[in-house]
Amino acid sequence: MFSQGQWIFAGFFVVVFTAIMIYVYRKDLALHKKYYKGSLKVLGAFFLFILFLFVVKIYLKQK
Repeated sequence: MFSQGQWIFAGFFVVVFTAIMIYVYRKDLALHKKYYKGSLKVLGAFFLFILFLFVVKIYLKQK
């Protein structure tokens, strides 16, 4: 399926990409706190809405 070189490259890529993303996020943390205040509430509301849709779907399927 994949050669050993491809697996090594994929592993290296994931490690380096993750490290760079963490570095960039930490660097911009002050900006995130300033401009994205309250975004966790929006994300929570979104997940609650999706959960609500699943509950309604299951409830209507039973009838």
